[in-house]
Amino acid sequence: MRVSRAKAAENREKILEAAGRLFRERGLGATGVDALAEAAGLTHGSLYSQFGSKERLAEAAVAAMIEARAGRSTPRDGETPRQALERFATGYLSARHRDAPGQGCAIAGLGGEVPRQGEGVRQAYTAGVKGMAGRLAALLPEGEEALAAVALLTGALTLARAVDDPELSDRILSSALKQILQEK
Repeated sequence: MRVSRAKAAENREKILEAAGRLFRERGLGATGVDALAEAAGLTHGSLYSQFGSKERLAEAAVAAMIEARAGRSTPRDGETPRQALERFATGYLSARHRDAPGQGCAIAGLGGEVPRQGEGVRQAYTAGVKGMAGRLAALLPEGEEALAAVALLTGALTLARAVDDPELSDRILSSALKQILQEK
């Protein structure tokens, strides 16, 4: 049975949302097509008709995940770049973000797996890293050290999620936050 273009677009969004959550929670390699279709409430056929393959779905999902979080570091009305950096870094390096990988940063959540993925996933991921660095450069004095800031943020979040000691995890987050917010 054919679906309307509006329904197809709705299905695409459901699939991307479910894939983004599951990929961040379970990983790209550990998330099968069965789980993706079930989480989206759709059939395998719907998934394949939208994307053609799991690899193409992963490419689109990585791009969508990164795009969805892109505005979080942008200064809000009346906010200085320093205030925006403080707001963004405090939220990024929070226990709430650490404890919700399915809703969190794809750059930190998928970094360990991306080197083993195909070219399309790596390109989407690379564009996300460059975009995050560009947005952070606008918040840092004279745009300095943006790549170091990306590495500190994503590395700290990755480590905080990986260790099994809650106290150490909290210390990793707070140490990184202090480092990124230090006066230059």
